[in-house]
Amino acid sequence: MKRNAVILLLALSALAPALEIEKFRPLFNGKDLTGWTGEGYIVEDGCIVCTPNGKNLVTDATFAAYVLDFDFKLEPGSNNGLGIHYPGHGDGAYTGMELQILDNAADKWKDLKDFQYHGSLYNLLPAKREGLKPAGEWNKQRVIVFDTMVKVALNGKAILDANLAELADKHPDHVGLKCRSGQIAFLGHGDKVTFRNINIYEIPPLANEKGAKAAGYTQIFNGDNLTGWKYKSTGEHNWYASNGILKHTGKKGETNDLWTEENYGDFTMLFDWRWAEVGEKKAQPVVLPDGTEKLGPDGKKELVEIEELDSGIFLRGDSKCQINLWNWNCGSGEIYGYRTDPKQSPETKAACTPKHKADFPAGQWNRTMITVKGQQVSVTMNGHSLIENAILDGMPPEGPIGLQHHGQAIDFANIWVKRD
Repeated sequence: MKRNAVILLLALSALAPALEIEKFRPLFNGKDLTGWTGEGYIVEDGCIVCTPNGKNLVTDATFAAYVLDFDFKLEPGSNNGLGIHYPGHGDGAYTGMELQILDNAADKWKDLKDFQYHGSLYNLLPAKREGLKPAGEWNKQRVIVFDTMVKVALNGKAILDANLAELADKHPDHVGLKCRSGQIAFLGHGDKVTFRNINIYEIPPLANEKGAKAAGYTQIFNGDNLTGWKYKSTGEHNWYASNGILKHTGKKGETNDLWTEENYGDFTMLFDWRWAEVGEKKAQPVVLPDGTEKLGPDGKKELVEIEELDSGIFLRGDSKCQINLWNWNCGSGEIYGYRTDPKQSPETKAACTPKHKADFPAGQWNRTMITVKGQQVSVTMNGHSLIENAILDGMPPEGPIGLQHHGQAIDFANIWVKRD
């Protein structure tokens, strides 16, 4: 049984603290709030503490599927929450979802509704009211989020088992139930709550490894390290492997695209990818179906504000032959170097423009296939054909495959290649 299947099975059964999954990584460094943004939280004695001014404290990173472990300590009557799939705006209990963090024993909470007590999905599904230690004592909590599944274990006791799809049918107006990725947040109400040992294990998307091998594909990312890949760096390792996921930190200032050590001529590449942080707002052109950019009444390019997210796949070692992964209106799959080349024919520019935008919402995994045969390139994503036999005149006959770093955090997983 392969890594991702093993991890999923462990996650589904990982309700006892004694069951440890290797290689969790910390979300809190114990020193400061690096990696978090918010108001009214401080670091004290290696812990995050919600102060009387505490509101939301949100991770810079976004997450899709994971096992999250953390310790927390309540004061009498304390109230906080764990936001999951939070989009970074609005009330986290509704734009995302909130798992209650609450002193159940406090007299002032005796008349709450059942879905307001500790571990419950607020306003959606009650948790079992057991396992919570008295205020002033440390509790251990594990939260498992995978696809439509949310599970919570408190001090070794399973207290919540939620199916988001079923809940969405019952609560059609709850926007957060439709989210499948987002930031993690502590949702404060000005009560003192202390957190420590905040660690996460991200679960990569499942893949049919047996089927891929039978079809002639070879896995070119082993999930453990960067064996078979190379990049130039000034010393900071911005690319790294984490439990089956190939991650880039998103740090700017370096030209450190990641390249395969092997060269490829004709090939088909299968891979999963997702954005791992929120991008800055930026105005970008509107790309039309024929590959041209929309002009306004004044004859200038019409711009639209987007969340700037940008990366790509370089083909045969040539940066011009790049399949864009980005958040422009035309969607991923676009071949920018040819679409914008004034020497190319209108037919080529149109062929290098995606038929439509097939990207899932930022933070979710996208499954993509790129086929390169001679000078022709085709791209499908999430089951949709985007580019069909675009001719890239001048593309080298062979060269390495590259993963572009363009200033935003991005994850890759399940990278397979078949030589044709």
